[in-house]
Amino acid sequence: MNHRLAPTPFTDVNFVLDHFRSQLQALLDSELVGIYLVGSLALGDFNPRSSDIDFVVVTSTEIDPDRFTALQHVHAQFAASDSPWSEKIEAIYVPASALRHSATNTSHYPQIEKGTSLFLAPLEDGWVFQCLTIRDQSVSIIGPDSRTLVDPIETQELHAAATMIVGRWIQQVAHDPTWLLWLRQTEAQVFVVQTLCRLRYSLATGTVASKPRATEWARKNYGEPWASFIEQSLTKHHGSGNISQGEENTTLAFLAFILEEIQRSAAAIRSRTQNAS
Repeated sequence: MNHRLAPTPFTDVNFVLDHFRSQLQALLDSELVGIYLVGSLALGDFNPRSSDIDFVVVTSTEIDPDRFTALQHVHAQFAASDSPWSEKIEAIYVPASALRHSATNTSHYPQIEKGTSLFLAPLEDGWVFQCLTIRDQSVSIIGPDSRTLVDPIETQELHAAATMIVGRWIQQVAHDPTWLLWLRQTEAQVFVVQTLCRLRYSLATGTVASKPRATEWARKNYGEPWASFIEQSLTKHHGSGNISQGEENTTLAFLAFILEEIQRSAAAIRSRTQNAS
């Protein structure tokens, strides 16, 4: 017999998780390895008014087309429900093998983001950070201890992923005008600033923190002009409209600064490794 889940302090969230647990157990059967909460529900700073419900579904094999169609139906039904969380689900379905290596993977996996339907896409550039969260901080809905699924993650892997993310953004600044148009939206600019802070926090500590917590860490650890600039991202987190030209210029300068910080940190690690050998 299935019992009601209570993995979080939020009754309505637990109801949603119980719904997906029962649906996925019925649909995936023995192919379901585990379901793990990530995001703010695992990292802290969950806000019932603004946060999403983020989870990772681990399967024994990749989802085949028939099951993908069935999963689309499961998510579409929930999206059409009267649940306050109907459009606030973020999830990805990956085989256990995707947690076992950090090499670039070109496979496409079922994913859903806030306000979308289930779609197929490759793993994000920062997947290794998600693996780190799953291993060390996720909340198990069902399944084995996540440390048995995710191997220890080396610092060099984190630096490589962070360099890829920030380097790609800098390339888009130079070659993709639509990225700059996106950045000029207040919500997008806050996302970029807080993601940069979060990357730097993870490289410094070897762990993952919520964006607000990592942003506060960066504010305390960087002097001016960055401290005041970073603090603005905390105060206008849910702002609308567009940023000013000055804010855009400072954001691009901060992007370049963080890339330099990441490269300097990676070089120091390489030097220590070489000296140790």
